[in-house]
Amino acid sequence: MIFNLQINKDCEESVTAVVHERTPLTDEIERLVMQENVTDRIAGYDEDGITMLDIKQVECFFVQSEKTYAAYSDGKRYLIKKRLYELENILPDEFERINKSAVANRSRISKFKVQLSGAVDAVFASGYTDYISRRCFSELRKRYGL
Repeated sequence: MIFNLQINKDCEESVTAVVHERTPLTDEIERLVMQENVTDRIAGYDEDGITMLDIKQVECFFVQSEKTYAAYSDGKRYLIKKRLYELENILPDEFERINKSAVANRSRISKFKVQLSGAVDAVFASGYTDYISRRCFSELRKRYGL
């Protein structure tokens, strides 16, 4: 296999791959290339200013009063200047929708708490809690093998 990288600031970015057949590796390369603004950090806003948040430390992105927030591992909430659907397009695979207004980091869920009503909440490492809709919980159960 030959790898060729050319850096030219005057040209539009493009990626071309010549392969014998489509494989899981080529699918992964395509997914990575097609993601816009792929990054492992995102800007979070609070009363102190702007903080660059490590995506892996974000426990949940949620919408409250028509604004998007990130529940972070330090227990703070940060305003995010993106819509939830925009975040879903750029987030890594460990993020999954848990209800119509929240996308959770599965690796940061510490436990599931069942309410008397039968509802299920996701409890995160920092103590942040959000409910899981019935439809989304069905998908999570399949994934976790519950």
